[in-house]
Amino acid sequence: MTLSRRSLVMGASAAVAGFAGLRALGLKGALALPTVSPHGALLPDPNGLLDLPAGFAYDIVSREGVPMADGFLTPGAFDGMACFPAGGDGTRVALVRNHEIWPDMYERSAYGPDLALAARLPKDKVFDFTPDGRPKFGGTTTLVYDLKAKRIVRDHLSLAGTTANCCGGPTPWGSWLTCEETIEKPGPHVTKEHGWVFEVPARAAGLADPLPLKAMGRFIHEAAAVDPKTGVVYMTEDRQDGLFYRFLPDRKTKLARGGRLQALALKDGRERDFRNWPKDGDANFPGAGPVIASGAPAEAVWIDLDGVDSPNGDLKERGFAKGALRFARGEGLAVGAGADGRTEIYISCTSGGPIRLGQVFRYRPSTEEGRPGEKDAPGTLELFIETDDDSLLKNCDNAAFAPWGDVILCEDGYDYQAQYLRGVTPEGALYTIAGNVKSEFCGACFSPDGKVLFVNIQKPGVTFAIRGPWRSARG
Repeated sequence: MTLSRRSLVMGASAAVAGFAGLRALGLKGALALPTVSPHGALLPDPNGLLDLPAGFAYDIVSREGVPMADGFLTPGAFDGMACFPAGGDGTRVALVRNHEIWPDMYERSAYGPDLALAARLPKDKVFDFTPDGRPKFGGTTTLVYDLKAKRIVRDHLSLAGTTANCCGGPTPWGSWLTCEETIEKPGPHVTKEHGWVFEVPARAAGLADPLPLKAMGRFIHEAAAVDPKTGVVYMTEDRQDGLFYRFLPDRKTKLARGGRLQALALKDGRERDFRNWPKDGDANFPGAGPVIASGAPAEAVWIDLDGVDSPNGDLKERGFAKGALRFARGEGLAVGAGADGRTEIYISCTSGGPIRLGQVFRYRPSTEEGRPGEKDAPGTLELFIETDDDSLLKNCDNAAFAPWGDVILCEDGYDYQAQYLRGVTPEGALYTIAGNVKSEFCGACFSPDGKVLFVNIQKPGVTFAIRGPWRSARG
């Protein structure tokens, strides 16, 4: 989703004042640091699609509107995506891709402008229909791509009948968690409640069973990330006052068996608004001023939530009332190993910070995450970067861990202005990887061998495969 220019642009004096306040609090790592890109400056693309450094090249993997192998059209509004091995002696991968299609986006559905192709859908494989019998337009597609031949082997719808599948995340057991960014109730557009997570097996050759994972909560979902060591699932909420959640499954790898949903809080409980909006905000952005009062990572606790599938859609309000932290549009999640081998989870918040250009937080799970010993060895949360310069970072959205240990951030700024893929080092230094002037970047993910970066732009929907001499900004 994209914010208006008014919601993002403030005077320079306000920005300076805001960051002076942060410095006074001794906020470690808050200001993003520029660095020279290890890949060099971007070169204009003669085709006007994707600017890349010298030595890099892209192939177009997929475009919206093109017929797929199953007879449906490639739906538009590409968003979150993950890459999985798919055989062929390592030459084939499966890309499972979200489609953030809303009820009024007929022209971007998989079923044609007159929806004639919808008649081919098996009814038991569609999660929801409109009251007059039309399938909901969101869902996922799966593409099996040959890395060597640089072509799609087959592609097909893999989840149907959902709405606004914005982001999600891969699981270590070979599936994609796709998340609905809506809490629609039954009415003129839907017959069921929405706001769920669904699981799509990466190797499925057709439509997955559309089973909502209701124990994972009904809210305006964005991203999901699974800690491969524990099986705990972390989730963001794309609201200006959203929470950060974790799901403790009753059985690791079997999310449909149920579990506990919790929200992140701080052990000392003193500060709970982590948006860092200025005190002179307006009605849409009421600020409390910089509130993160410690330069060291803060110890975290997790609050149990009840009524997680409530039809009222009030989970974030009830969680905040119980002590949970508040974030500004939590979106991307990247999970990987830190320098000491411990899991680190990076949380991008699209409109956080004094001038609402975005924040990235880093959560380091407890060595006893989700177990009784956690209270004696809690996880920690810290503000990793926050910027006052849109030439460094503008509204970070989807996120991914790079093979060399950096985090890749997809920008979601203003449509039809420059958008960038940024890299950020473990020290908080930002650099630029790619640019486009069409629409937001989303769905960044690497091939299993780390040689190919796949990424989408949303409008018009295009999936790219980028190859080049990847290397860290640290040398």
